[in-house]
Order: sequence, then C-alpha cells, then structure tokens
Amino acid sequence: MSAVSDLAFFAMLVKHGSMAAVAREMGVTPPVISKTLASLEARLGVRLLNRSTRRMSVTQEGELYFAQGSRILAELEELESTVAASRAVPRGLLRVNASIGFGRRHIGPAITAFVRDYPEVEVQLQVSDRPANLADTAFDVGIRIGALPDARLYARRIAANERWLCAAPQYLRGKIPLAVPRDLARHQCIVLRENDAAYGHWTLYQGRTQESVKVRGKLSTNHGEIALDWALDGQGIVQRSQWDVAPYLRSGRLVRVLPEWSLAPADIFAVYPEKLNLSARVTAFIDFLQRHFATTARQDW
Repeated sequence: MSAVSDLAFFAMLVKHGSMAAVAREMGVTPPVISKTLASLEARLGVRLLNRSTRRMSVTQEGELYFAQGSRILAELEELESTVAASRAVPRGLLRVNASIGFGRRHIGPAITAFVRDYPEVEVQLQVSDRPANLADTAFDVGIRIGALPDARLYARRIAANERWLCAAPQYLRGKIPLAVPRDLARHQCIVLRENDAAYGHWTLYQGRTQESVKVRGKLSTNHGEIALDWALDGQGIVQRSQWDVAPYLRSGRLVRVLPEWSLAPADIFAVYPEKLNLSARVTAFIDFLQRHFATTARQDW
C-alpha cells in the first residue's frame, strides 16, 4: 500500500472502531485487516493500536498518525476537487449577492461579460442595502467591501479599493481650511447610516497615528448614492469608496479632503460559504471577477 492508502486505511479503522466493521466495508476477512495493520505498524516502527479480543484503543502514536493523517487526506481531497473543478464545464444556476451601488455599477456589467464567456451558466443577482448572510442563505457568492466579520466565510480579494473623503469645490470655497482630522468637526459632513459602525464617528490613520472625530451635518442617509449626490451638490464632505468617486475626481466635480490621511481598508472580496467542493461555476465566476477588475473595470475607477 502507498503512504496515502495507509493513511486512509488507518483513518477508516479508527472511525469504525472495529476490524470486523472495516473488513465488511472493504469486502475482505478480518485476518486481512489485521495483517494490513501489522504491516503498517512494522513499516512505521511503532504500535498504532492496542487490541484484544474484545476492544481496540488508539495509542499515543496512533492518535498523532490519525490526526495529522486526517488533515493530509482533507488537503488532498481539496486539491483533487480544485483540479477537477478546473476541468469541469461551468454550468447551472449561480446565485450572487452584492450591495446596491457596487452591484449596479460594476457587478451587473461584469456578469454580462461573464455569461458571454460561460453561456451554460444562469446567474441570479440580488442587490441589497445590507449583505445577505451567506452561511444561512442559498447564495453561492457574495460581493463584500471592507472588513469581513463572518469567520464562517472564505474570501478572495477581487480588487483593491480605498475610502476617501471628498467634497465639491463650491462647498470648500471660503470655508475653514482642513489641515488635520479634528477640523472636520467644524464642517458640514454628510453622514451615512449603514452597517453597525458607530454613527457619525470617522476614524482616520496616518502611519501609526489614529484619530477618531465625531462629525455632524444637516444631512444624513442610509443610501450611498444619495450621499454622493448631496456632496456633488455642494452640501458637505462625504466618505465614499474609490470606485464610486474616482470619475468625479477626474472631472473636477469633487476634490479629496485630507488626502494624506487614510480611512479603514475597503478592498473588494468575493466570499463563499464552503472551501471544499466548490462548483465549477463558482470557481469560474470568482476567477473571472479577478481578471475583470484587474483590467477592464479598473480603467473606469
């Protein structure tokens, strides 16, 4: 037997807890199982199981062999699954969840290009103001921006992104200059009520320095596009993602405020609830998004 076969054999033996049970599953006699175990122990030079006519127990060396061996077998299964998925033809229904703004602006057009390349995949895109709980829903992939609070999810970064403070030139004209974060407290700030972040608290970073400012303003909303529209209209300073404001910065309709300070990370991720046995359509979609945002989409940011 190969080393991998030995691992699989011993894992089966420990899980069943009986040589007779393993013999029945493998279609051989118990003496064959006993001989196979003896050969394995002779090859390793240690005793893996203590056995008598009535019971069987795992030795300390056997516990180590089982624990590490199970991990190796799982990694091998994942590797084979990944390779097999890469050869499979993506087909079937793919359910995707994304935020309203990014979903409409970038994920929708990306899906149009994706289904041209993969005509056997059917895509359902749902956009929402709050991220869907993938672990408890039927979505295959979620598009998330920034921190990922759910440890049950796996993630791949599909694009780099930053959050910036911006305002229209007509708002800043004649106002108190902004030199440090605390100056924001003396300005009209457009506050976005979303997620569970502390309302009206903006935290900025410069190297190891961190400053949190309580900002205020006449306008607040739970919708990012409305907040951006207000900023374009000269109503105050807004905090938005690079993907959202870059075109307006290029045109001069907005300018960055405190550009030497950074905000919390806002990279864009594709998240999914399972690491093993990803379908070919999910793997193809995430790979496609990485390629798409590395080229086509980023030209518009």
